[in-house]
Amino acid sequence: MVDQIDEEGPDAEQGESGARKKKLSGKVLVLFILLPLLMIGGGVGGAYFAGLFDSPEPTEEELAAQAAEQNKKVVFYDLPEMLVNLNSGSSASSFLKLGVSLELADAAVVPDLELLIPRIMDNFQVYLRELRKEDLNGSQGIFRLKEELLMRINNAASPVRVNDVLFKEMLVQ
Repeated sequence: MVDQIDEEGPDAEQGESGARKKKLSGKVLVLFILLPLLMIGGGVGGAYFAGLFDSPEPTEEELAAQAAEQNKKVVFYDLPEMLVNLNSGSSASSFLKLGVSLELADAAVVPDLELLIPRIMDNFQVYLRELRKEDLNGSQGIFRLKEELLMRINNAASPVRVNDVLFKEMLVQ
């Protein structure tokens, strides 16, 4: 009987272990699964930060060609010079002489803009007469004036879009 138990014992253990799946040891898991995944991930991350996935940047020649083509379309329209009496609290008067050029995206809108010049000049005159000499001090004052004139001209010339207001001459006296 002891011989039978010994013979059955090892067979019984093999039968049980044969039915079980082998588990992967920690070393095999690290060496064959995690380490290659980390290496692939590191390579992809390095390639991303090196810029291999970025689209090529345009050359200086391409940028210059784009700027030249865009500048061909731009049209400048000169408004008549304006001489405005500035708002002053005292009896001394201050004047602003202003020459303005408008930047338009297309030459086709110039006839439409010319029809609206009286309205534009009226809006400019009303706004400029309320300015004080102190409002025009420094670059910040000039920038605010430029932005305000651009907003007013785009409101007055509604179907026409003005891209920028350029000062040709500005004299405060």
